[in-house]
Amino acid sequence: MELLNRYLDRSNSMSSVMSQDLVKEENLRDDLRYYFMSPCEKYRTRRHIPWKMGVQILKIVMITTQLVLFGLSNQLVVAYKEENTMALKNLFLKDYSGVDEDDFSISVYTQRAVYDSLFHVIDQYSRLGQLSVGPISYAEDEDGRTKLITICKEYYKRGNLEPSDKAYDIDAQLETVCMSNGPKTAKEWKTQNASFFDLDFYRLVDIKITFQLKGINLQTVRSRELPDCYSFNVMITFDNQCHSGLVKIFLDIDFESSACRDWKISGTAEKNTHYLLVFDGFVILVCITSAALCTRSIILAVRLLKRFSLFFHENFNRKVCEDDQKEFLNGWYVLVIISDVLAIIGSILKMEIQSKSLTSYDVCSIFLGTSTLLVWVGVIRYLGYFQKYNVLILTLKAAFPKVLRFCCCAGMIYLGYTFCGWIVLGPYHEKFEGLSRVAECLFSLLNGDDMFTTFAQLKDTNTLNYQRDGFPLTDLQKFLQEHKDFPVTDNGHTDVELRDSMCYCCYCRRYDGAHIDVKMLQ
Repeated sequence: MELLNRYLDRSNSMSSVMSQDLVKEENLRDDLRYYFMSPCEKYRTRRHIPWKMGVQILKIVMITTQLVLFGLSNQLVVAYKEENTMALKNLFLKDYSGVDEDDFSISVYTQRAVYDSLFHVIDQYSRLGQLSVGPISYAEDEDGRTKLITICKEYYKRGNLEPSDKAYDIDAQLETVCMSNGPKTAKEWKTQNASFFDLDFYRLVDIKITFQLKGINLQTVRSRELPDCYSFNVMITFDNQCHSGLVKIFLDIDFESSACRDWKISGTAEKNTHYLLVFDGFVILVCITSAALCTRSIILAVRLLKRFSLFFHENFNRKVCEDDQKEFLNGWYVLVIISDVLAIIGSILKMEIQSKSLTSYDVCSIFLGTSTLLVWVGVIRYLGYFQKYNVLILTLKAAFPKVLRFCCCAGMIYLGYTFCGWIVLGPYHEKFEGLSRVAECLFSLLNGDDMFTTFAQLKDTNTLNYQRDGFPLTDLQKFLQEHKDFPVTDNGHTDVELRDSMCYCCYCRRYDGAHIDVKMLQ
């Protein structure tokens, strides 16, 4: 009887253990099924509201709205910089046509033109307050004194050229001589420093004129934003490095924006700024919520993977394969978290810009633009839950490795064509003069853009263009074209009258060593 009771107890305990294992297995299976369900399926199964999907949709709307508002404000900044650059070129560059000639603004070809352009800059700077129609003035130092304009000329230490005799004597060491002064006229500069403007063009390499100006961007007031104050670091360069008879003149401006120190504005600009700050703060809150929900999902996925791995090890005594482990690592969550971090940083920078504590428009644009791109890419994840839209996701997933390998191979061929086009067609076409321009031109040609104009601009000296008119005639071909018909005698020989009655025949014996024996027979 005792043996029977022991057997029954053991059977009951084994059945209870088996039932617990079955329950544990079913719970694990249910959790796995629920994890891989779509948000709609989760809602139908357990009536759980898809908070992550709702937050993502809200985030898309808010981040896109934020980007549009910042883009409109940034357009005003870009327009202000471009228009000021154009205005300063027309003010300081003599005979500027309004359009840059090439990568430089204008060019001059005579010594008189160089002097006129140089003195024109000095005169225009001295009368800036009377000429400019915009809010631009001279920059001042901390003591309130006007910053000086500086003129530097760089030239070879010693140079003596005689092009007619094909002779030169050059010391390649460069020397730089600078002179600074206030806003005075060119006549006063020449009176005080006449020797400085005595230019030896054979030795002259370049002349650089640098000065600083200040301005205020008032157009942001129309968009109900506080204006920015700008410092213009202007450099005008007379480039004579090639010594080709053409002096290139560049005007470069480095804009530095800063918050205005003393300002007072009435109206709704300040109030509108407060509204934008509140909106940006709400965007940051939504992004933090989104990042927290995605981080929570990643943590739950890691825990579920550990449970599944332990179950496989205990019941089947083997590890979960790598492909199954990758199913738990959702790359979309990582993408969303990265976009949230970028959006938070960009929103903070935007708030600082709105409050005029920072002026880093370019840095803020990078963060906001990249975050918006990733947010919109993340929407594809939810489209993948629908069978018809899932075709795009599956195609991208399957084709991406092959497309990447194809791009690597095609990129090598593209680089080879880039270097070849630069060295072969560079001397004959302006679009192949630099590596960057060659890459852009080849890319447009691959897309079928600008093909006719590109090939039409090839210079006639290029031998690759001889298929249109044929190759140049040689001396033999020109000679033959002048004597097309020859009278023929009965014996088949041409009847050509020669001035001399002597006929010369020559023959060469076979080459022997370093000598050729030539005999003339009369």
